[in-house]
Amino acid sequence: MNTPRLETERLILRKFTEEDIEALYALLSDREANTFLPGVPLRSLAETRTFCEERFLRYYGRPGAYRYVIALRESGEAVGYLNVEPGESRDFGYGLRRELWHRGIVTEAGRAVIVRLREDGIPYITATHDVNNPRSGGVMRNLGMQYQYSYEEQWQPKDIPVTFRLYQMNLDGKARVYRKYWDESEIHFVESGLSAEAGAPNI
Repeated sequence: MNTPRLETERLILRKFTEEDIEALYALLSDREANTFLPGVPLRSLAETRTFCEERFLRYYGRPGAYRYVIALRESGEAVGYLNVEPGESRDFGYGLRRELWHRGIVTEAGRAVIVRLREDGIPYITATHDVNNPRSGGVMRNLGMQYQYSYEEQWQPKDIPVTFRLYQMNLDGKARVYRKYWDESEIHFVESGLSAEAGAPNI
């Protein structure tokens, strides 16, 4: 099933609708909120509509696509997004409006989605964060993900060098490490003081 609706104590996780564009523009146009998000700040509602079509709508017909708008249960307002890529990485990504940071919203949304992923038989998820954004790593650990390794990448479309940390959660109980970024990056390493799961790449 594609993007099944989920509800938590404070949130509704649902598919994107046209009514969400203005609310999501508040997130996607905020320069500070986009510092560590993949894209660049958007400049108009038209750009936001294109982003939402590419980020949400084109995925809804694909099997294994989980593309959620995070909405507040009390008001129904869209305040962020959460997605799991349908490809090999099964990358777990998210964005949230800045005024709602530090309230556990992404953690609450992520836990609900992970329960659904287990039910649907998804074997694992990965997530990455910039080393300069350790709070995102805290979200990953709160969700039960484990640090595996770090690697450097020329990040696009921002075209800047970034050191990322890769976290992973194996949902089916099998030991595995997603090695693609390790294998593709000339600079990769395991940071001391961060607990890597058994089976992480040896250096």
